[in-house]
Amino acid sequence: MAISFYDASVASYIQVMGAAGGVLEKSLAHFHAKGIDPETIVDTRLAPDMLPFSFQIHSIVHHSLGAIEGIKSGVFRPPGEKPPHTYVRLQALLGDALSSLKKLSPADVNALETNDVVFEIRGMKMPFTASGFLLSFSLPNFYFHATTAYDILRSHGAPLGKRDFMGTPRMKG
Repeated sequence: MAISFYDASVASYIQVMGAAGGVLEKSLAHFHAKGIDPETIVDTRLAPDMLPFSFQIHSIVHHSLGAIEGIKSGVFRPPGEKPPHTYVRLQALLGDALSSLKKLSPADVNALETNDVVFEIRGMKMPFTASGFLLSFSLPNFYFHATTAYDILRSHGAPLGKRDFMGTPRMKG
């Protein structure tokens, strides 16, 4: 049985993005209980040369909903400068993107599989097929940024585990 383009992309995005929303909510409750200002998390980095928590959340959105939009248009670019966000606004950004992903139909997404997409960055153009872009570029980035956001929250004591990160698996039945 072949896996559909939708299942490889949007269904996976929905699972992990839904989990990320839960991770942010659970972490927020922990921060409130421990008297930690959640706004101090927004600019937190795991290492000085890594981008902050806010960038990780923006990148989860960009490498999911933004990736599908890029495949539709044929061009995917880095998201560019983002305005400062509060912790709660980052939660809303994630929630809005999740809602948009849930509105995509499998048939519409599967129809994108044969598209071409070009990743443009600093004058360089990297041509991909939609599936090559998704499987070798966008999904790895999506998981990297979701993991990094999770790790930042864990580094601040949020009581999170692997099940929190994984979300609800797509089980038979």
